[in-house]
Order: sequence, then structure tokens, then C-alpha cells
Amino acid sequence: MHDGASERGMGLTSFRRYTWWAVPGTTVCFLVVFFGVWILDGDVPLWARTPAVAALAVEAVASAVLLSGWLAAPSAGHPHPVRPPMGWLLAAGVATVVLAALPLVRRNYGLWAVAPAVTVAICATYLTPRRRRLLIVGAVVLALLPGGAVSLAAGDGELAYAALFPAGLIAFTVWMVLGPLWAWDVVGQLDRARQLEAELAVKDERLRFAADLHDIQGHHLQIIALKSELAARLAELDPARAAEEMRDVQRLSAEALRDTRAVVHGYRRTTLDEEIANATRVLAAADIDARMTLDPAAVAADLAGPTRHLLGLVMREATTNVLRHSHARHAEVDYRVTSGLARLRVSNDSADEHSAAAESTGLRSLAERLRAAGGELTWGRDGDRFVVLASLPASANGAAC
Repeated sequence: MHDGASERGMGLTSFRRYTWWAVPGTTVCFLVVFFGVWILDGDVPLWARTPAVAALAVEAVASAVLLSGWLAAPSAGHPHPVRPPMGWLLAAGVATVVLAALPLVRRNYGLWAVAPAVTVAICATYLTPRRRRLLIVGAVVLALLPGGAVSLAAGDGELAYAALFPAGLIAFTVWMVLGPLWAWDVVGQLDRARQLEAELAVKDERLRFAADLHDIQGHHLQIIALKSELAARLAELDPARAAEEMRDVQRLSAEALRDTRAVVHGYRRTTLDEEIANATRVLAAADIDARMTLDPAAVAADLAGPTRHLLGLVMREATTNVLRHSHARHAEVDYRVTSGLARLRVSNDSADEHSAAAESTGLRSLAERLRAAGGELTWGRDGDRFVVLASLPASANGAAC
């Protein structure tokens, strides 16, 4: 049994323990009760009782071992089942022949098929689904023959009972044994699915963390590089302006460090208002004419926190792409709320012919997050312009990140 902490948390240990004892235990009791009554019957001669007792003991032990071995196998229920212990399987086969022949000789049509039914059910557990079906169908069909042949030879008039009852008994026994084992398989698959879900949740969180870190470091480093280059050009022409730009570099470096620490602790929340204001300063420093069209109703709208956060990330990524993947001289930002949707459109001219933004990992990651929040993010070239368009529900219950 697999008594792991995860199984205890879901109550799987109790179910596995119940199945572990119930299936082999019920099977052994089934054999002992049916054959015990027959062996103790005074009409059964001694020559039949003695081998029946020995065969019953072997069959009971072999059945318990084979079923327990299947339940203990790590690959039980997988497409490639485990191999049964051949020694015990051979012992069960020999005992089955003895327990079938002795009652059949005595014309006990209701008992002779009990041991074969148990053995067939046990063998079926170790087979693939296709072979399992073939075994069960074949066993049910063959079970019609021995009792029917003996009844015809004896002329006792019990042909229907002698032929049909053993076939029905085999079908019932197989169902009785395989039913709980099927439930065992389903529970095992559900447990594996739950573990996979937990692993995926961890991976999703890692991807989210990586995306946030990419947003922070990529954006800040791009601006720091831009301002450092500008300060280098101004160092001789305008030392005061160069010093001012370097002070901005120092401030941006401190912000990047603070934001990185905040991401690690899970506290950082980018907002659209901050990113629009930051984009205005950054684009102006890069000598890009940025036109901001902000709908007063949108600015005054009480957007949900997740909506402002996601739109802020889009604004940051779009600004970074303008600086990194274009030779823009003009950029436009349009933000408004229409039909219950907060819409942000960022465009720039002089986009590269094969703009790397089209393959931007940051935009693809943000598109997935916006879709999860009920929104949409698209981007692409429109003539010589590159356009990023984001929309999210403006209501508080419409977005989540």
C-alpha cells in the first residue's frame, strides 16, 4: 500500500486499505464457504474430500498472494501491467483443475465452476483491457461445455442448469473481483491527476514570477541603457543635463532593485496610471514625440485593481518594445472605457520590418494573463506602425490576475 502524506490528506489510505483487505479477503471467503460446505457434506466420499482440502488451501493462498501482488504493484492499472508471480499462478491453475474436476465428477453443477471463476478473475487483473475481454468472453463460453457434457452423458435432465449456471457464475465472479479493482485504478488516476495539478500550479507560479521579473528587469535596463547613452553624448556638450540623466539612472537602478525585491516577496503591483506617467518621461527622454489621449471618464473610472495592474504591465511592455524594437519618432497612447471594457492602444511609427516585438515573449505571456482575466491582447503591424491593443472588463468582478 502507498500510505503517503498526500494520500492521508485525501483519505486515500483508508480506501486503499479497505480494498487491500476486502478483495483478497472476500475471494478467499468465497472459496472457503462454498467448498467448505461441500467438503463437510457426509455424502462426499473421503477420496474426494482429501484432495479437495489440499487444493482448497493452495487455491486460497495463491489467490490471496496474486491479488495482493497486483495491488502492491506500482504500475497496477497502467497500460503495461505487471507480470504475475508464475509459481503461484501455476499452483492456482493446478488447484483449480482439482477443485473443478472433483465436484463435476459428483455432478455438482453449481460448485465446479467456482475455482475456475476465481482464477479467471485473477488472471484478468494482470492483462491489458483487450486481452482481458478475450479471456472473460472465452471463459464464459467454455463454461457452457463441461457441465452440459456431463449432464448429457448422465441423462439427468439438468442440461440448462448444468450449462448456464457455471457461465453466469464466472461472469458474476469476474465482476465481483474486477469492480473494486477498477475503483482502485480510478482513485489512483485521480490521485496522480491531483499531484500533476499541484506540479502545474507550481510551474505556473514560476512562469508568473519569471514574467514579472522579465517585465521589471527588461524595462528598467532598457531605460538605464538609453539614459546612460544620452548622458555620455551630453557629457561634453551639456554637463548639467548629463548629470541630471545620470541621477535618473541612479533612481531607476534603485527602483529596479526595489521592484525586484518586491516581486520576490509578492508585494509588487504595477498600475496603469504610474506606467503612463513613466512612459511619458521615458519616451520624451528618447526624443520620441508621445501623444497621450486619455479619456477623462476612463481616468476617473474606478477600475478593479487587477485590471489596472494588467494594463500597467501592457503599458510597460509596449513602451519597452518601442525603445528596443523600433526607430520611432512618434508614439500614441489611447486609453478609454467603452461598453464596459477598458481599452489601451499603444502605437508607434518606424517599426522594424521584422520587428522582434512580433515574437515578444513578454507580449505572449501577457496575452495569456489577459485571456485568463476575460480580456484580450493583440499586436501587429499596421502599415509602418506597430500597434498593441489591450482590453479588459472594467468591472471589479471581471478581471483577475
